[in-house]
Amino acid sequence: MEFETIICFETHVELKTKTKLFCDCPVSYDSLPNTAICPVCTGQPGALPVLNKKAVQLAIRAGLALNCTVNRRSRFARKNYFYPDLPKGYQISQYEQPFCEDGSLEITGDDGRPYRVGIKRIHLEEDAGKLVHSSDSFESSDYSLVDYNRSSVPLLEIVGDHERNPVRSLQEARAYLEKLRQILQYIGVSDCTIEKGQFRCDVNVSIRPRGSKILGNRSEIKNMASFRFILEALEYEIQRQSEILGSGGEVSQETRLVDEQKKITLPMRSKEDAPDYRYFPDPDLVAVELDLEFIEKTRKGMPELPDQRVDRLIEEFEIPRSEVLILTKSREVSEFFGACAPLTADKKRLSRWIIKELFKLLNTASLTMENCPISPEGFAGLINLLARGEITDAVGRTVLEEMFHQGGDAEEIVARKGLKPIQDMSTLEKILDEVAA
Repeated sequence: MEFETIICFETHVELKTKTKLFCDCPVSYDSLPNTAICPVCTGQPGALPVLNKKAVQLAIRAGLALNCTVNRRSRFARKNYFYPDLPKGYQISQYEQPFCEDGSLEITGDDGRPYRVGIKRIHLEEDAGKLVHSSDSFESSDYSLVDYNRSSVPLLEIVGDHERNPVRSLQEARAYLEKLRQILQYIGVSDCTIEKGQFRCDVNVSIRPRGSKILGNRSEIKNMASFRFILEALEYEIQRQSEILGSGGEVSQETRLVDEQKKITLPMRSKEDAPDYRYFPDPDLVAVELDLEFIEKTRKGMPELPDQRVDRLIEEFEIPRSEVLILTKSREVSEFFGACAPLTADKKRLSRWIIKELFKLLNTASLTMENCPISPEGFAGLINLLARGEITDAVGRTVLEEMFHQGGDAEEIVARKGLKPIQDMSTLEKILDEVAA
């Protein structure tokens, strides 16, 4: 029997705010455990939450970027469950009235054509604390420690739509996650640094006979913080479910966790549905009423989105699309190119030298563009020397290496090292005569 795959991501993104969602504790990733906390974020009796306006603004910005309907009225709810990293015994989240609904994200589908993945909702909630296990493997851990510094950090949950254009393959899963992360970084909602837990995913996956309209029982795989682990878990889970259905069995609806070393998923608990969490409106927080002025101000403050920048660079500078996609994949690279472009007339040469020569030096030094030691002004100066024919490409590479490792201005390095080609014809003829003799 041939099966088709239904993949639906629940992506958790920590927002780029200075303070937490309901208190003024700093959002800090370098503090000692349990030092960036207070009575509010640790759920002490009598402590009352106060909503962070900046977090709301960033949530609306994400909704606009992902083609969502922004709800004028929204409210917070208590999601009740017990876990050691949840000090209150409930999580402040949103249920019936999220900030944003019915969005989409366009990717390139398996057939090479544009495909709009459905986004069901975007809601704002507080993050939980962080469990630190005594071993790399969950199964072999003897104990776990809890760090509450992350409690109540603003968390945006972006929920895919399993009925309206779900992700259908591993290739589309990677394309969706990469595009979503790129957009969130471009609009300044989050740094999405995976190593810091700023971009994490739960994923629901099910399979069904090809052509069927009935959704199969799904497995939810929790808290994966690496694209590689996500794809490995999906590959294993699709194979596991295919074998169960292929042999006439039934897939259980359950929550599973990943053993990253064995590259398998393991049962964790039966899958909860909304009634299991006993949602009810949080009595400590009033409903949020967004006026049109606030929404429009947020819309007008939106930066250029990646797809818009791709189209503009192709039209404005006539750079090949393949190069533009590389230049715009990272916000830092795109901004570096954007800062260099007004300072040099040869945009095509600028593009090639960033992609071919500068990337090579950055990769060798294990640096990102954010830490590039060459300024846009300095790099543009080098491109101008090449464009005017004052130095050759070979000399340009030598100068670039000197600028990268030692610093300095391109023209100054060329003059100091005597790298400028001889342009005077009489001097060249004299040298040639001497060589011939």
